[in-house]
This record gives sequence, C-alpha cells and structure tokens, in this order.
Amino acid sequence: MFWASYLLAALAIILAWPAPIALSRASWPARAPFTAMVLWQSIALAGGLSMIGAMLVWGLEPLGDNLISASAGFIRILLDDGSAQTLGVVHVFAISAATLLFGHLVFTLALTFVRIRRQRRRHRDMLSLLSSPAANQPATLVINHPAPVAYCLPGGARSVTVMSDGLMDLLTQAELEAVLTHENAHLHQRHHLLLWAFAAWRSALPWLPTSQLAQHAVSELIEMLADDEALRHVDETTLVRAIAIVGSGALPSSRDALDDPLADAGRRAPEPAIADVSGGAADVQSIAHRVRRLLTPLPPLSRLQQGLALSSAGILLVVPPVLLVAPELLG
Repeated sequence: MFWASYLLAALAIILAWPAPIALSRASWPARAPFTAMVLWQSIALAGGLSMIGAMLVWGLEPLGDNLISASAGFIRILLDDGSAQTLGVVHVFAISAATLLFGHLVFTLALTFVRIRRQRRRHRDMLSLLSSPAANQPATLVINHPAPVAYCLPGGARSVTVMSDGLMDLLTQAELEAVLTHENAHLHQRHHLLLWAFAAWRSALPWLPTSQLAQHAVSELIEMLADDEALRHVDETTLVRAIAIVGSGALPSSRDALDDPLADAGRRAPEPAIADVSGGAADVQSIAHRVRRLLTPLPPLSRLQQGLALSSAGILLVVPPVLLVAPELLG
C-alpha cells in the first residue's frame, strides 16, 4: 500500500497549497460563482481525506496488502491486547496522527456549530429587545441605528433579515427590494452552512494559510450568488447603489466574525447593543470586486468550461477513495 499512501500525501500537499492559491488568484470564479463554490468544497473535502488517508494507509502498511485486511489486523491487535511491535513506532505514530487529525476536524466542526448557535441565540435575544417588525416586510426586523446596516440571521423557520432605520432612510424602494432579495438569497440557499464548514476548517487548521484563503473566497462567492439573485428583480445600477450604501455601513469586529461566520464582509454589524460601529479596510476589496463585476460584466463560462471545472471537482472527490481501496482491488 506504500504507493497509495505516497500518492495521497502528494495530493494532500497539492490541495493544501498550490491548488487553493491558484484558485483564489483566478479571475473566472466571478463569471461562475456556483461552479467555483463547488470546486472549493471539493478541494476542502478531498484535501482533508487525503491528509488523513495518507497517514492511515502508510501506518497500516505492515499489517496487510490492502486497507481492509490491514484494518482487520489492527483491530485484532487492539482487541487481543497484542503487541504493536509488528507495526513499529513510526507506523503507530502515523496511525495515531491520522486518528487525532480526524477527531480534531470533527470536534472543531461540532464546536464551531455550538459557538455559532450560542452567538445567534444571544443575538436573537438582543434583537427581541432592540428591534421592531418592519412594516409590510415579513420576517424583517428594524433596529434603531444611524449607520446603514443589513444582515440576515439564520434560524430555520425563525430566520429573519435585520436592517437599520438609518439604512431604510437612505434607500429607494427599488434599492430596498434589492437588499431584501439579497439577504433572503443567503437564507434560502443555506449559505450559512457553507460558511460554518469553512470557518471550522480555518479554526481546525489555522496554521494552513489556504484555510484563510478558502474562507475569504467562499464569503465573496456567496455574496456574488446573492447579487445574482437580486439582479432578477432589479437592474445593475440599482443593485450597485444598494451595495455601495450598505457597504459604507457598519462592519463586525474580528471576534464577532469568528463567532458567527455568516457575518459577511462589508455587510455585517456587531450585535445591536454595541454602539461603536466601525468600518474595516480589509473588506473594501471584496465590495469593489462585486461592484466591478456588476458594472463591467464578463461573459459567463461556456458549458465546456463549466463542465471541465465541475468534472475536476468530481475527480477530486473520487480520487482519494479510489486510492484508499485500490490496493485491495489490485491485491
């Protein structure tokens, strides 16, 4: 199984460094945000599986010719309280590292979910005190704040869109419709689940620079997807004005963005009880990308180009499992 472990390790390195960097620097994702989103997800899933699989397969190599027989041998060692001398210290370390990494990723995913749920519950409690229902806008709350603020708070049937009265005073009816459609798109397309997964990836592997690249890229892509939904109801000029107005408003602190990864760049505010709303230059570039994409639209990817990108995503998801089971198929 040695060749499978080395191929998995090579794939893990590629997906952990050059592939995400190349995708984050590419210009085509703005032409096909959904396709780019699928590719980012496949890179994350395949990269994690390759990292764990490489260590696991290499660690179990002395116990069998394929993963199934080697795993059975390892289970016999555990159940019979046998000696691990058959494996050796280095192989035991590889198996332990794979187990710990898998447990770390799962635990971080669950912990991030709990933190987000807790933060949203606290946020919802504050909104019940500091907001009022918007007139003629179902599932929309208005907070008394002079800065232009708009964001959505997921919660299943209790999902709401929150806006400040300062924003509503600045928007025309068409611009208001654009903002509401944009926020509702986040809720209906379940963007918070994507951001939860990538926030967990970044928390689990903060030493990996590409985890930050992935989270930023995905945050920008979901904004583009929501913009595309808003374009079905308003024209480009109206949407650009709405983005500019909302983007000039409050931004979250770094703590809030970590607690709730749905706090989107350029659109989110701290919890309503916090009065000192501040801007952030780090998100100006993201807003500029969205505005430029609307003002100077590029042609969408051809079917062939989208097919190639989606096929690449599918191949990435298939290759690690194939490399894991290939020794058995050939053994």
